[in-house]
Amino acid sequence: MRRIIVNNIVSLDGYYADATGNPLVLNMDAAFDQANLDSINAADMVLLGRDSFDGFSSYWPFIVDAPEPADADAPEARAFNEVNRAISRRYNAIPKVVVSDRGPVATDNAWAQTTTVIPRDEAAGWIADAKQNGDGDIVVFGSRRTWNGLLSEGLVDELHLMVSPTVLGDGVRLFGVPADLDLVECRRFEDSPNVQLRYRVTSPRPDNV
Repeated sequence: MRRIIVNNIVSLDGYYADATGNPLVLNMDAAFDQANLDSINAADMVLLGRDSFDGFSSYWPFIVDAPEPADADAPEARAFNEVNRAISRRYNAIPKVVVSDRGPVATDNAWAQTTTVIPRDEAAGWIADAKQNGDGDIVVFGSRRTWNGLLSEGLVDELHLMVSPTVLGDGVRLFGVPADLDLVECRRFEDSPNVQLRYRVTSPRPDNV
C-alpha cells in the first residue's frame, strides 16, 4: 500500500512562509537539499498543488543541464551542484499529479508529458484509490493547501518537517487543520542548524475537538 509523505520546511514558531507568503526566508541550506533528494528518490510519484507546480516547473526542469556557474564558490552556485542536478533529473522523470481546478497544464510546460491534473473535489477519492494500487511513496513538496485538505480526510501518512532555526513571529501557518501526530525520528545534520522531525499521523481531529 502506498503512503502519502508530506515534506515541508517550517519556522521554529510554526510558519510555512512569512507574512508576504515568501518561504525563502527559511533556512533552505545543503541539508534541506539533500533531504529533498532522499525523499524524491524514495518515491514513485510527486503530488503538488497548482501554485507549487507552477513554481517548481518553471525552475527544476532546467537545473540538470544548466551551465556551470562562472564562480564555483559563489553562494548561488549551490543551486547547480550535483545534489540539485539530481533533484532536477528525478523531478523530470517521475510522474506528477497536480490538484487544481485551473484546467490542464500548458503543452509547452517542460513537465506536461509526465503530469496528470485532477480537480480539487476529486482529489480525496483519487488519492484514496491510488494508495491502494502500488507500493511506492507519493511525496508532497510545498502545496500547503492541498496536503492540509488531505490531512483532514485522513489520507496523509507521514509528515517530514524540516525545522528552520528561524522565528518569524507572523506569517502563513503550516497547519490549517488539527491532527494527532507521533514522533518517529529526529534527524540532525552535519554543518546545518536545521532539524528534521518525522511524524506519523495517528489521526486527524475534528475542528471542534
